[in-house]
Amino acid sequence: MIKAVYPGSFDPLTNGHLDIIERASQLFSSLVVAVVRNPGKTPLFTLEERVDILRNTIHDRRVEVKSFSGLLVDFLVQERAKVIVKGLRALSDFEFEYQMALLNRQLSSEVDTVFLMTCKEYAFLSSSSVKEIASLGGSVKGMVPPFVEEKLTSRFGLAESDLGQKVSLE
Repeated sequence: MIKAVYPGSFDPLTNGHLDIIERASQLFSSLVVAVVRNPGKTPLFTLEERVDILRNTIHDRRVEVKSFSGLLVDFLVQERAKVIVKGLRALSDFEFEYQMALLNRQLSSEVDTVFLMTCKEYAFLSSSSVKEIASLGGSVKGMVPPFVEEKLTSRFGLAESDLGQKVSLE
């Protein structure tokens, strides 16, 4: 029985995140999707909203959604997990995540990090780009689950008819 943790801000949850969650849940006996409270960032959605979005989107009994703050390795100890799952889109992701994996290993020699490459359909996708597109009235259909699309539409005060309309530069 190997328990893994997939940490992230998930602000917002994207189809790329869901791809990693689905694939990681097939590799480990259980998976905790750990939504981090990062005091250095101002998220679009509150921690509670992000947890709620994940719980309303993931329907796999092997996957739990929890929140945490502090050191990731401390959360792994608390959860009795030994593996951190990280998704990679590009070489730049690898450089950062490799450094974090080494730091986590230094903090706890019992922790390993497993990297999963994103599917090519989502290699361009990031939460930041989704937020920017949605804030400017662009369509994020196919980038996020429908529930998240509704939340973004509501958050930015856009009507469904406003999404995807082009802005005229006159």
